[in-house]
Amino acid sequence: MKNTQIVEGYRIASDNISSLNDNEIFVFGSNIHGMHGGGAAWYAHKNFGAEWGVGEGLTGRTYALPTMEGDASLKKAVGNFMVCARQHPELTFLVTAVGCGIAGYTPQEVAPLFKEASELENVYLPQTFVDVLRKG
Repeated sequence: MKNTQIVEGYRIASDNISSLNDNEIFVFGSNIHGMHGGGAAWYAHKNFGAEWGVGEGLTGRTYALPTMEGDASLKKAVGNFMVCARQHPELTFLVTAVGCGIAGYTPQEVAPLFKEASELENVYLPQTFVDVLRKG
């Protein structure tokens, strides 16, 4: 299954990730309490080992980003995510459109938080975030 592509220098994660290849990590939005009850969080829990009760960080084949606690919290969490991605170059992080579902953010609000992450060779962003970053 091909979950990634590179287009014009941008690393893009598939919008429909149903399985993971070796070393791929599903990055999704959750809440700080790790109650993965809906959207990508539920999918991550059901299919890729996201642990109930863990709202931020690596568990199973996933990385949880808390998106429900406000802008400052999300910005800090994305910074923590980038530290993890740098510490684990052997992993490929497939970022979903975190925050753009149940949390209610738009890609225009969230994508700029991932600008620095887009420069990491092991981070792939959703097309909606790449579109925003291209417009700069």
